[in-house]
Amino acid sequence: MSQDKTSFRLAVVQPVAHRPPTDKANVGDAIAFIEQAAGLEARVVVFPESYPGPWRMPVTFDPVPFIAEAARRLNVYVQYGTLEPLDTELRTAHNLLVLAGAKGEIGRYRRTHPPGPWIYTGGPYWDFQYVPGEEYPVFETELGEFGMAMCSEVYVPEVTRALALRGAEVILLPAGIDKQRLWESWRNLIWSRAIENLAVVVTTQNMFSPSERGLAMVATPEGIVFETTRPGLFIVDIDLTRIRQLRAEEDGVDSAARNATKAGLLTQWQRPELYTKLHSRIRP
Repeated sequence: MSQDKTSFRLAVVQPVAHRPPTDKANVGDAIAFIEQAAGLEARVVVFPESYPGPWRMPVTFDPVPFIAEAARRLNVYVQYGTLEPLDTELRTAHNLLVLAGAKGEIGRYRRTHPPGPWIYTGGPYWDFQYVPGEEYPVFETELGEFGMAMCSEVYVPEVTRALALRGAEVILLPAGIDKQRLWESWRNLIWSRAIENLAVVVTTQNMFSPSERGLAMVATPEGIVFETTRPGLFIVDIDLTRIRQLRAEEDGVDSAARNATKAGLLTQWQRPELYTKLHSRIRP
């Protein structure tokens, strides 16, 4: 596949992860996945939330230098999950997504929703005092503009909309663990976030045995182009030409004949003068 300004090869990794306290072993597995992806000519590698870790405070290892070295050595972008410790004694931390590249770290996203404290305290996987972030960074690369969000933030449309309005064409939205009864609604929302933001949305999750049901997907505004419940590394070729066409086009009475989604949603459809009213509800 031609690596030009509109297309690239994506590796979606849905690993059988090592749960705490053996999560340090995920680092070596992650490096092996990155090497495999690069051998398949992938330019972007996407891992789940909190992978390779650590998942708990106080942290016992740091994956950042190892992932950074692999991204540099193999000339790939790698999105991965870890913790950003704030206070060891209080066990506070940001839940962090990092985007690394051939020239070093590209940027970080600190989970913003919901407000803390939340479910990361005292569970069998995560155990830290969650502190939410406050920014929606978007990262420009030669492959396109990338934004990141995390897990059940898929239920909060403001998060991905903020990224899209800032220019994100690809939204990486990795998740944590088995969705249980949320699986159907979660799957629906991944595609919904792609539709309403005219973006490519990518998700994957940790599995702790091959018998669990995963949820790895790549959705565009006009369809789900990849989906699996199985563990492994999966290659998807991405072309942003259509995303850019839909964003540039205005919707009209005849557009349903040529488009499988509504065009112009980030420009033509917007009424920002009303949005302060939308968020002015009185909280109890």
